[in-house]
Amino acid sequence: MVCGGTGCISSGADTLITELENILVQKGYDKEVKVVKTGCFGFCGQGPIVKVHPDNVFYVQVQASDAKDIIEEHVIKGRHVDRLLYVEPIENLKMDLHRDMPFYKKQLRIALRNCGMIDPENISEYIAFRGYEALANVLSMPREDAVKVVKDSGLRGRGGGGFSTGMKWELTMRSPGDQKYIICNADEGDPGAFMDRSILEGDPHSVLEAMAIGGYIIGATKGIIYIRAEYPLAIHRLEVAIGQAREFGLLGKDLFGSGFDFDIEIKLGAGAFVCGEETALIHSVEGKRGEPTKKPPFPSEAGYLNKPTCVNNVETYANIAPIFLNGAEWFSSIGTEKSKGTKVFALAGKVNNVGLVEVPMGTTLREIIYEIGGGIQNGKAFKAVQTGGPSGGVITTADLDTPIDYDSLKAIGSMMGSGGMIVMDEDNCMVDIAKFYLDFTKDESCGKCTPCRVGTKRMLEILERITEGHGTAEDLDNLQALAYMIKDSALCGLGQTAPNPVLSTMKYFREEYENHVFNKRCATGSCKALAKYSIIADKCIGCTACARVCPVNCISGKVKEVHVIDQEKCISCGACFNACKFSAVLKP
Repeated sequence: MVCGGTGCISSGADTLITELENILVQKGYDKEVKVVKTGCFGFCGQGPIVKVHPDNVFYVQVQASDAKDIIEEHVIKGRHVDRLLYVEPIENLKMDLHRDMPFYKKQLRIALRNCGMIDPENISEYIAFRGYEALANVLSMPREDAVKVVKDSGLRGRGGGGFSTGMKWELTMRSPGDQKYIICNADEGDPGAFMDRSILEGDPHSVLEAMAIGGYIIGATKGIIYIRAEYPLAIHRLEVAIGQAREFGLLGKDLFGSGFDFDIEIKLGAGAFVCGEETALIHSVEGKRGEPTKKPPFPSEAGYLNKPTCVNNVETYANIAPIFLNGAEWFSSIGTEKSKGTKVFALAGKVNNVGLVEVPMGTTLREIIYEIGGGIQNGKAFKAVQTGGPSGGVITTADLDTPIDYDSLKAIGSMMGSGGMIVMDEDNCMVDIAKFYLDFTKDESCGKCTPCRVGTKRMLEILERITEGHGTAEDLDNLQALAYMIKDSALCGLGQTAPNPVLSTMKYFREEYENHVFNKRCATGSCKALAKYSIIADKCIGCTACARVCPVNCISGKVKEVHVIDQEKCISCGACFNACKFSAVLKP
């Protein structure tokens, strides 16, 4: 098995597959050994990944040049290629079985159950893993009984809002209409998030089957997958899967002889963040501007083409078939009282094990970052983790033992969101982080309402003044006042949550804002205008190495005399710091 997710392909997985196949032919083993391109294994920071069955041996960071050793040593001689095994960063131990790795030990894969297990472009492999069995079972059930299973499971929407999936389906089912629609929201726009993309690339049929189940329950004969055009591999695999499902009679007319007709089409989005909001998404599908509208009426009453419409995200659908195969009670036994099942997170940032993780609701942030994630890179100190993307907030050391569920994260000023989780260390400036997210939301505002269109721009301007050394005490007051005004008056959920990164960083890291404003200093050096280097007089021997490399000639001093940096001219490039061999240059 070779990971065929976007990350591994960009690191050379396709070339690796070709080389493995060529060497198998050369050695005469091509009829006995098969090379399978799968979906994402999840351990993205270690890709490209190769897994050899039936030994279950897991090789990481494999390149095409390693193919010969894998075939000659492992496949033919039965010896593990030690240099390609994963090295656990804490204990510095080599591991050959993925089930022993801390990254996988605490995971429970439901939505990701088939990713890395099957060839996503072969419908027969999906069927071999009980694919479309749930659909066959549901089509023999009364709709009221089927929707009760979803409600009893406790499944909540994984797109960020956390609304009951069963209740949403029931509302759409009971809404009168001669035509209804079911839509998959695959417009994944959060920075650092790649959960939905990986599911569609690794297990597209799980989404198609779930949409057919949902279509039957709500009374829709047509499904639409709205996906951003920046996901070409996911789009390709969806197109292949839809074609195969039609060929097998699993989409189209009279599914399983039940009399139920259902088909799916793909609509490409232009990559607007606001189109992740369901009413804006529906307008975009209709060919209109992607702008949200005030609710009610809800899409379940009047959505696409003014017909009853149900919108769920990719991960929500990926949980549907397992619920019907294993029962509502099984699913509701996982997680917490109010947040059932598992949640997929894209773990990224300053953490050793970057990748896609799926854990039971209620798992703590500390477990994810330090056990699954393997701790902070380079032995640095943990500072914060941002959950919920641009709509979420930072969580500090004090709340690392918070269980991950919808209500607990909301209680500490953050949110679940779609599942982005970016870890930050001591070198991250929280004012700079807030500015990054505001810059994103300002650009992505649809412009329909004044609080979001103008308010986020004014907030960003204040943050830019602060990070450039021109901030005032009044700016801090205005920044907070603007944030609360936007939260209270923006039209849609995306606008209302846009100030969250600013509010949470101001709450937990107020001293960093004040240091920027009153001391004109960025302690981490992230804000270049405030990151000034200085020379420690006691350590400087006057070697002139720093002055010789300074590109703006801001360092003065004679040979064997203490040198001085002109702070007005310094551009904080760090050349002096790198050139000094006596640790005499103080880094900001």
